[in-house]
Amino acid sequence: MANILYGVNGEGSGHSTRAKEVISHLQQQGHRLHIVSFDRGLRNLGESLPVTQIFGLSLAYVNNRVRYKRTLASNLIKAPRAARSLKALSHLVDENNIELVITDFEPLSCHIAHSKGLPVIAIDNQHTITNASLTLPRGFKREAAATRLVTRMMTPHADAYLALSFFPAPVKKQNTFLFPPILRQDVLSATPQTGDYVLVYVTSPARELATLLKQIRCKFTAYGFGIEGQQDNILFKKPSMDGFLRDLAGAKAVIANAGFSLISEALYLGKPYLAIPVENQFEQTFNAYHVDKLGYGAWWENLGKEQIESFLFNLPFYSDNLRSYPRTGNSAILAKVDQLIGKLTAKGRNARR
Repeated sequence: MANILYGVNGEGSGHSTRAKEVISHLQQQGHRLHIVSFDRGLRNLGESLPVTQIFGLSLAYVNNRVRYKRTLASNLIKAPRAARSLKALSHLVDENNIELVITDFEPLSCHIAHSKGLPVIAIDNQHTITNASLTLPRGFKREAAATRLVTRMMTPHADAYLALSFFPAPVKKQNTFLFPPILRQDVLSATPQTGDYVLVYVTSPARELATLLKQIRCKFTAYGFGIEGQQDNILFKKPSMDGFLRDLAGAKAVIANAGFSLISEALYLGKPYLAIPVENQFEQTFNAYHVDKLGYGAWWENLGKEQIESFLFNLPFYSDNLRSYPRTGNSAILAKVDQLIGKLTAKGRNARR
């Protein structure tokens, strides 16, 4: 069995949600896990697992847009914490005889691995953009180039990249393996139904969207707006993991930001998806583009009442396409993780003899 450092990006909940599934499997296999994360990853994983807090970059959102100047200013102030985290991680690795690092888009754990000569397994959806051959939305060439650059800088030179994707694509790098999204067990065991409402989710309060939805003849259940209660045709709810999953499983469709995890869960449950990418976040634009391209839902660069009504009118078309969506569990990628751990740790142990 191996001593493993597991670094989890804490921006949003998707990284920690899938990391929890991998961590649970590795613990069942008898490995000793040392988990590090920040922000939502720290909170989500810390509810049931021992997690060491480290420094992490965070994005600043205002009205459903990433604000880069505010993001830069906020993270520059915290720079000394990054240095302290690296020093603490170095001690953690030495004291616990870490043999291998797994990172879900968390750069500090990857950096420490390289400084100590340890093997790295990267598990994330971001490297699908850099390590697979695929089409990109037109008009976003500069944003795509910037995203690829940042992705390569976050976890460079991993021994293996396990890239996650909700659609097939040929990989173009020898150490990359493409897998379906990792889904939490609650989603895998959920029984989807088709209710009379559409589920809405936003990363940060979006008043313009709420105003738009009130003009549509449809019932909406909405999360992320920072308010609660019924307003016209919208039922606003407070954050709740269990409540949100119930509403997701029972909705007839989803209107939401284009985060990878929510899209993956919605498609698995057969829910047509109207994607509203957070502005200035190309990864979400990339996800939205492929949802639209595959016929699983829709994406418009400029969203208005007419576009939402068009999406709702075409729900039967999207639902029919989703019948053939590949629904698999997590067994294939977990088996690959097991194989890589055995191979990479054995190589390291032989080198130390």
